[in-house]
Amino acid sequence: MTSQGDRDLPSRAKEDEGDTSAPSKNALKKANREKEKAERAAKRQELERAQKEQAEANDTSQHLYGSIQSASDRRPVQRFTELAELYDAKEDQEVTVDARIHNARVQSAKLAFLVLREEAHTIQAVIAEGGINQISRQMVKWCGGIHAESIVRATGLVKQPKEPVTSTSISNFELHIESIYLVSEAAQMLPVQVKDCMRAPPMNDDDSKDEPEMDSQGLPVVRLNARLNNRVLDGRTAASQAIFQLQSGISHLFIEYMNQNRFTWINSSRLAGAATEGGAGVFEIKYFDTKAYLTQSPQFFKQMAIAMDMKRVCEIGPVFRAENSNTHRHLTEFTGLDFEMVIKNDYHEVLSFGEKLMLYIIRNLQQRAEFKRLTKVVDQIFPGAGNFKIPSEDSALRLTFADAVKLLNDAGIEAGEFDDLSTSQEKALGRIIREKYGTDFYTIDKYPSAVRPFYTMPDPLNPKVSNSYDFFMRGQEIMSGAQRIHDHKQLCERMKANDPPLDPSSEGFRHYTDAFKYGCAPHGGGGLGLNRILQFYLGLPDIRFATMFPRDPGRLAP
Repeated sequence: MTSQGDRDLPSRAKEDEGDTSAPSKNALKKANREKEKAERAAKRQELERAQKEQAEANDTSQHLYGSIQSASDRRPVQRFTELAELYDAKEDQEVTVDARIHNARVQSAKLAFLVLREEAHTIQAVIAEGGINQISRQMVKWCGGIHAESIVRATGLVKQPKEPVTSTSISNFELHIESIYLVSEAAQMLPVQVKDCMRAPPMNDDDSKDEPEMDSQGLPVVRLNARLNNRVLDGRTAASQAIFQLQSGISHLFIEYMNQNRFTWINSSRLAGAATEGGAGVFEIKYFDTKAYLTQSPQFFKQMAIAMDMKRVCEIGPVFRAENSNTHRHLTEFTGLDFEMVIKNDYHEVLSFGEKLMLYIIRNLQQRAEFKRLTKVVDQIFPGAGNFKIPSEDSALRLTFADAVKLLNDAGIEAGEFDDLSTSQEKALGRIIREKYGTDFYTIDKYPSAVRPFYTMPDPLNPKVSNSYDFFMRGQEIMSGAQRIHDHKQLCERMKANDPPLDPSSEGFRHYTDAFKYGCAPHGGGGLGLNRILQFYLGLPDIRFATMFPRDPGRLAP
């Protein structure tokens, strides 16, 4: 029997059990190997650090490159040069440019090449060891490692290369770098490469794909969907830059023509308290404690401005259409170029004005040097951008709706005398007119009253047709316009006879119809789609190429 004293004595491990807490021989060997490995790594890091310090100490040009924030002794730049100015540069001209790195390539320890890009312009830059500034090998290596799409500030001398540089837009000059600083570094891995976006994407049923693919030459394919998801990168390509500069140009030409013809610029609201113009295709939004709607067009506001005795009004602004149309030419938001004007004798005054406006825009796009250059840039990616045809005379081709129907029927394409034209019929008509009349721009007058909005003035001699018109480019509509009903009684009667009937005294229409109760001059106008003008002038396969941040039924970002 064990006593209390025996229980208090410390126990001793049995000899045959062994000491399990001691490391094994294999564990000791492994630990020694890890220790030696860590010591070698530490020595290597110390050696690299010492070598780096020595290299920096021997770097004769360390003040000529690096982060712009760390260049404390850098002198302020008195004048910056844009790459666009270098097409006509002078030999040995010293310039400073801010540009993106389009491509970086180390040729050897002594030589590196960069391609600098600003908007649609590119130039080759050369970094060579030695020279007056004693460019170091470290500087050459650093330049070759700059990430694509980073922004740099480079100063150098303009030189003529031995042979033209065919890979850049500026082929007759290159830039010999004297100093270069990193302004903004891009990520090393980009979702899409800008250079890959410079090739036209395939347009087929698989365009919704966002995965990388390869073409027959083994080059990455960037489809439209991937471009739109990475619009900031896609927007840096020469073609995208040119497209949006041309879009800006169209807006400026519209402004020029309106100012020349003494139009008053207005800025109407895009919010309405009720769904107007029939109620279909309207976006409903929450407006404090009630509902509001995004306007389908500034139509009512333009007419009310005419009733204010503003004889000619115009504006540029967004237009919203809640239509679930997933086509190459439809958007839920686009930019409208709108105008409205008083009629003195006949509504054809308005139609003629609109035709002259479009001819002014198109002719200037074709004749002004900068617009011609931009169109050529787009043509490199989208062939046919520069082949838009217009008549040589001052007037546009004008057909009646009956004329258009006859052309279609004569070509074996069935069309009804009082039925609206379908998209396929309109495209076919565009091909017929181009072949027969040699023009891609034309207008169609006298549409059937049944296919036009309630505020459209019927032809007083034939109420089955109306004083309305559409404008077309390459067989596709870019504008709808008409003489408007300016008589209060006639307007109210047309609204009540509408299908479905509309109440002129309802909250959505009351202020609009009241404007004509107080007297209003005869007037008419139209609304042009800026995005479509650009798309069809350039022959782009999809309107989204002509829209910086497109909105359609499936896209709300970016």
